[in-house]
Amino acid sequence: MVALKGGETVLVRMRLMRVGARNNPRYRIVVADAKAPRNGKFIEILGHYNPTREPEELNINRERALYWLSVGAQPTEIVLRLLCKLGIWQEFHRLKKEAKKSSN
Repeated sequence: MVALKGGETVLVRMRLMRVGARNNPRYRIVVADAKAPRNGKFIEILGHYNPTREPEELNINRERALYWLSVGAQPTEIVLRLLCKLGIWQEFHRLKKEAKKSSN
């Protein structure tokens, strides 16, 4: 659950939004309300992913991804795999452990 402007709280997901032509998929990695449709309204674009290129093209804004993870955004399975590939997920857990140690 993430608090938005106006005090409203929503369940937020980090997920893929398909863009590109037929038989040529490209994806944006976005932060969106969990109830919004796949290609519907989103809160922020974090990066893009092109699986058809050799090697596959992957670009995610590390600082914004870490921010959204820290406020409670839940990544989908595929986005989680992509975050692990770039080391963002591991960095998030390391920062979480450091914050836990410093609070004790």
